[in-house]
Amino acid sequence: MNDLLQEFLNYISVERGLSHNTIDAYRRDLNQFSGYLTGKGYSDPAQVQSQTMIEYLLHLQQQELKAASVTRKLAAIRSFFQYAVRERRLKIDPSVTIDSLKTPQRLPKVLSEKEINRLLEQPGASKPANLRDKAMLELMYATGVRVSELVSLKLNDINMDMGYIRCFGKGSKERIVPMGGSAVNALLDYLDRGRPKIIRRAAEETLFLNHHGRKMSRQGFWQIIQAAARRVGIGITVTPHMLRHSFATHMLDHGADLRSVQEMLGHADIATTQIYTHVTRTRIQQVYNKTHPRA
Repeated sequence: MNDLLQEFLNYISVERGLSHNTIDAYRRDLNQFSGYLTGKGYSDPAQVQSQTMIEYLLHLQQQELKAASVTRKLAAIRSFFQYAVRERRLKIDPSVTIDSLKTPQRLPKVLSEKEINRLLEQPGASKPANLRDKAMLELMYATGVRVSELVSLKLNDINMDMGYIRCFGKGSKERIVPMGGSAVNALLDYLDRGRPKIIRRAAEETLFLNHHGRKMSRQGFWQIIQAAARRVGIGITVTPHMLRHSFATHMLDHGADLRSVQEMLGHADIATTQIYTHVTRTRIQQVYNKTHPRA
């Protein structure tokens, strides 16, 4: 079982090019499944049957996991068995008869445009770190990139003259995303007056650096955005992904077409992007109910 699991993890890393975060999630979910099988006396994945899968799903639900978490774990197990059958390591995929759980669709949380403006104006320009924080916040809202993409940007991924960035999303897929004048100006300030005072190695190519002069971590940016939100009095927990949600929603609010937003977000399936149209319709309904005299 362990050998086959490692082969599968190597496959999704090398051949499918999935991100480190995705691979880590697969590893955790599959190790948990493997541990369950070991506890039940299974030593060979060929012993696993559909009934075993049903029992495992019931086991997960008894732990009071959310449906989305159970669905994610089931997806990892499906991929593993599909790989094993395709490579002729197993004859039968025991997960093929298991229906996916239906998970309730939750609308992403977004900030209002006024809240975004307060957040982006907060860092100021008194210190090099302030310039960096301002540039990161502006760039994330301007482009809608994922936090992992933001902190992985290199100097040569930024084109100031043409006003775009190059980033690598899930599966290492490259995409070009435009950025507006506010983000360009914030980046210029950071590169001119901020980064030179933070950098420790002249050969460092990472765009955004922490106070040690090394690549900013996702956790580091999470702390930056949390601190900025608290200082401007936003009364909810603000996450980096919320800036991405706000980017997409505000673009659609102002007339952007869904296909363009899909391309900028790096979604493989437009159905993923369509969730933001629900957010927009919900906001319109709320405005109507609040303002129409006969609502």
